[in-house]
Amino acid sequence: MSSFFDEIAKNRAKSILLMSIFSLIFFAIIYAFVVFFGGGLFGIIIGAAIIALYAVFSYFAGSKLVLKVSGAKPADKSQYPVLFDAVEGLSAASQVPTPQIYVINDPNPNAFATGRNKKHAYIAVTSGLLSMMNKDELQGVIGHEMSHIYDNDMQFMMIAIVFAGAIGLLAAIVRNSIFFGFGGNNRNGGPILIVALVLSILAPLFAFLIRLAISRNREYMADANGARITRSPQSLASALKKIEGYSAKPTAAPVKHANDMTASLYFANPISRKSISNLFSTHPPTAERIKRLEAMY
Repeated sequence: MSSFFDEIAKNRAKSILLMSIFSLIFFAIIYAFVVFFGGGLFGIIIGAAIIALYAVFSYFAGSKLVLKVSGAKPADKSQYPVLFDAVEGLSAASQVPTPQIYVINDPNPNAFATGRNKKHAYIAVTSGLLSMMNKDELQGVIGHEMSHIYDNDMQFMMIAIVFAGAIGLLAAIVRNSIFFGFGGNNRNGGPILIVALVLSILAPLFAFLIRLAISRNREYMADANGARITRSPQSLASALKKIEGYSAKPTAAPVKHANDMTASLYFANPISRKSISNLFSTHPPTAERIKRLEAMY
């Protein structure tokens, strides 16, 4: 058995390692891009400035865009008193400002947290989650989402998404330039061309896999921290069992407005929980999450 704190420390260290690897891939593709096009230091500065603007836009507008895309609507306290009690109580327990609460009209039991910081945070839950969970299980799920807010996971994942998007964009530009004969005017064009082509193919794949690994690791961490906040890992495990039971039904449908970019934000994989390999999943296996929670004290 392990304590809440052991699980949190282990997953925090793993997240830092994964983000460090992500950063190395990011700077490698920028370097290859600049060297291939002969931009030198000026090219690096311009590239960094463009990505910084993209990151600033994502930071300030990303959460509202996610809520809109997800079909989330502001919740009415008189209509959802149990939900508001859970969010307000766990906000006080975790010592963060109460996030704004939204509801998504969807039968799939799920939830997510988003926002640019602790003072500007949002929690959205589906109508399916509210109808399926009892009070303790709902608190377990909200505790998990509150942990994402407490640990600044929203910013953490936004950085990962920005990095992955930038890597994919730069790699596509390099690949297309090679195929159409642009760039590569460096006198060491042969070796540069080969390195640039290899990086443009492999970097986006590695970035995608690491982003998914970061997402899965943060889910484990939020489970552990959410269990610490509620002092009831069994409640969260019970909620996961109900969600797993729902997904096993032939009539189960994914969250209607979820997509590949927003999937990692959700409490459980909103698109498909029957992936070919965990390597390509935004979330860790539900059975493993339950096993870890049931082993906590």
